[in-house]
Amino acid sequence: MNRSVEDMKTTLDVVCGKWKAVLLLELVEEPLRFSEIKKVIPRIPHQTLIKHLKELEQDGLINRVESNDIPPKVEYSLTSYGYALEPLLQEMEKWGRVHRSRSEETIAN
Repeated sequence: MNRSVEDMKTTLDVVCGKWKAVLLLELVEEPLRFSEIKKVIPRIPHQTLIKHLKELEQDGLINRVESNDIPPKVEYSLTSYGYALEPLLQEMEKWGRVHRSRSEETIAN
């Protein structure tokens, strides 16, 4: 099997900032405004959220749409390219659930 360390590193750089995968997984469900993202991921620091949103937009994974309302509303959604990550994100979530459960069992014993 031909494995590319560079390809894996690229994937990790794009998707695996501390909050990026969580943010992408939330956007799989529905487009969200900035304030809604803060509500569903309350522990993410404000500046980190701004930084991750900009990076994900630059990487072509999310759309940023600003309305002409006053005050303006900004909504974030996944691009079709971003939706291609959905199976990977779901597998990461599933693995995390199994690992957390396993870790809790180890601590209990």
